[in-house]
Parts: sequence; C-alpha cells; structure tokens
Amino acid sequence: MELVQEAPYRFRIEPTGAMRVPGVVFASRELLGSAENAIDQVANVAALPGVVRASYAMPDIHWGYGFAIGGVAATDPQQGGVVSPGGVGFDISCGVRLMASDIDASDLEPVLEKLMDGLDPVIPRGMGKGAVWRLSGRRELTGILTGGSRYAVEHGHGNERDLLRCEDAGAVADADPDHVGERALERGAGQVGSLGSGNHFLEVQRVGEIYDRQVAEAFGLRNGQICVMIHCGSRGLGHQVCTDHVRAMERRMERYGIQVPDRQLACAPVDSAEGRAYLGAMAAAANYGRANRQLLAQAARQVFQRIAGARLDLVYDVSHNLAKLEEHAVDGERRRLCVHRKGATRALPPGHPDLPPDLRDAGQPVLIPGTMGTSSYVLVGMPGGPAFASACHGAGRVQSRHQAARGVDGRRLRATLEEQGIAVRPSSWRGLAEEAPEAYKDVSAVIEASEGAGLCRKVARLLPVGVVKG
Repeated sequence: MELVQEAPYRFRIEPTGAMRVPGVVFASRELLGSAENAIDQVANVAALPGVVRASYAMPDIHWGYGFAIGGVAATDPQQGGVVSPGGVGFDISCGVRLMASDIDASDLEPVLEKLMDGLDPVIPRGMGKGAVWRLSGRRELTGILTGGSRYAVEHGHGNERDLLRCEDAGAVADADPDHVGERALERGAGQVGSLGSGNHFLEVQRVGEIYDRQVAEAFGLRNGQICVMIHCGSRGLGHQVCTDHVRAMERRMERYGIQVPDRQLACAPVDSAEGRAYLGAMAAAANYGRANRQLLAQAARQVFQRIAGARLDLVYDVSHNLAKLEEHAVDGERRRLCVHRKGATRALPPGHPDLPPDLRDAGQPVLIPGTMGTSSYVLVGMPGGPAFASACHGAGRVQSRHQAARGVDGRRLRATLEEQGIAVRPSSWRGLAEEAPEAYKDVSAVIEASEGAGLCRKVARLLPVGVVKG
C-alpha cells in the first residue's frame, strides 16, 4: 500500500479496491520500517461494513490477527456497522494497572532484593494454572464475569477507591456469561489472578522524570516515587471467547451479505444476534481481565506492606484490547459507534464525563509500558484526539518471539539487566529471552510520535527497578 505523508507523524492510504474509507497511520518513517504487512491490514480494515472516518493505526503498529496491533476502527450500527473479534484480539481487555507507593526509591533500595523474593512466589505466572483466588465453584466465576474488579473488591480484594480509578468503574456493563462457552469457562476457572506468559509482567518502577507537574499531582505521582505496573489480561478464557466467536461469525457472514478481504476479519452486524452475543461474551471476558489485575494488585500490596511498610494506591487501570459502544462527533453530529481498539488505549481528554471527578480536570491517565530495561510512560488524553480518543499501548514488536529467543540467552539477559540495577524474577529463561528489549521498537520514539500526532501528552517517565516476568 502506498503511504502519503500528510504531516510529520501522519501518513495516509487513499481508498482503493474494497476500501470504504482511507487508512491513517500515526508514526515516523523510522517506526514504519518493520510494519509493511501491518500496513496492508490497516487497508483491509478500511473495507469493513459501516466503518467511519478512517482505519487508524498507532505508532507501535505491528502485524496481528486480522487487525494490526495498534489498530483503531469505529463502525456505525445504524449504517450496517459490524463488530469484529479480530479488532479486539485474543487477549480481551489486556491492559495496564499502575499503583503509586508512599515511599521513594532510596527507601526501597535496602530491601529491594527481599521485596522481589517476596513477590516472586505470590504472583502466579506462566502458561499453566495457578492463581491468587481459588474459586469454590461456577457461581464465583459468574460473579467475576459480571462484576469484574467490583466483585473482587466486594470479596475483600481491594478497596472502594480502586473502583473509582478504574476504567468503567471496574466492570464493563452488559456482560453476558451465557455467551461464554463451556471450554472458555473451564480454561478460566483456575487462572483468576495470574499474569500468564509472553509480554505480561509486574514491574517495580521509580518515577524518573515529570513533564507536567500539575497533572502528575492529580494522578498521585512525584519524582523519585516507587510505583508498581501490572500488564496482563483475560488469560485462556479471553482467548477461547475470541476463538469461539470468530468461528461463529465465519459461518454467518454470507447470510448477512458480508465480504471481507481477509477471513481473519470475520464479523457480524453490531445489532445482530451474533454481534450482541460476541459483545456480551467480550464484556464478560473483559471483567475477568479487570478482576485479574485487581487480584494481582492486592497480592503486591500485601508484599509491599509486609517487607517495605509501604502503601500502594491505584493511579489508574485501563484496557488496550476492547470494543466499546461510544458516542463521538462525526461530521458535526453525535453518533453511537462501536470503537475497536486493538493494542490501542482509550485516551479521554480533560472534562470528559466518563472520568471520575478527581481526574476530570486533568484528563485520563494513559499507561504505556516499555520493555525490560527501558522506560515506561504515563500520558494524558488530549482534546480533539484524531482517532476516537485513542493512543498507543506500548513499544510494539519488531521481532517474533522465536526470533528473539534464538538470538538472546535468557541467563545472560538477566545478568545484563541486573548490572543495570534491575532485579529480575523470570518464570523461564526462554520466556525472558523472548521479551528482550531489542525485540521491540524504541518506546521513546513511539511516545514522541504519539505526542507529535496529537494523540496524547507526556506526564511522567518511569524507570524499571525490578521485574516479575510472565
């Protein structure tokens, strides 16, 4: 696909063939160097029925299932708009939670190794089972699928303030566990409160730089402060929900007269039986992901209190794999749209009514994890964001996990990170190697492009101190 540069960090793909709208990619030329296949996916998404305005991609764009990771697209149900599981991904509601402590890095340094040794056994991770919460039966699992973080807090895993500082107050509405299949329920039953594997982690960080002091204070951040960032999602349950509903939609597309350029873009009209079923199951899986992060946060709090005598307060919790029904202005009128964000973070601007009162004047915290050994960032949403109030979600891969593991020795990587003052607790040496920093784009360049494109604004930079790796 031919990319035409419209601005320093904005490229356009003119509609051709089946495309109904343009493609728009926010990036620098350097960041686009490894994204050729993903650019084709941006054009494919522009062919979805009912797509509105453009098919967008964030600066961390890379190839994914159907949609590029870093893809954003909105469809209008009143104009035949569809919902596509590929526009959410397999790890439904994968997202980031950031907590801020009441101690500084200098206070933690004498007990850092002891703290990491304490976190290591209480944060379940890896491919198999193991979880913070051992469910007693299907009733509790249904409570998690409908209540998310709220259900976890009601059962003693957190506090009321956690819900105020969580996207959707901790639970996505309209969850329908009846559309979550039996295999998905089986996979989820033993994993509530676990990291999983891949790029998921719990990271102890310090605030290394503040760019906007007023907004940082509203978020509860200050220079030198210790924070904890958690990145994980809905585990096997979410993966199975995606798998099941992709198959169901593949069988039904012809009935609705839908043709797509890639079968991985299987979809159904938002207001169809299949569309509603997927949205209900997706919301249930999203609530599982919210509860998952809530439980891991509570486990980390207990270790911090016991070893460092420190408190951890939630800054924010936000997903980057979700489809949401939202109102947006299009051509001067408010329209109800189904906004797909896959590897993209909702980034609400100051004054947005969906923000809690104590954040409304500042805007929504946008949490962007880096890679082991590199910075993570806290951003804030901008008024008039050009992609339905969306921003990037991370650094974006440039190597497959197989490529990274082939070129990096996990033990040597750990030694290198520890020489840099970063304590590392991996679940496996191969898993550590797969997530080597060189397997990703430069996160600082991704942030520069995101800010330059008007998607968001920098608030703080966080530096790794210790990593518990999935």
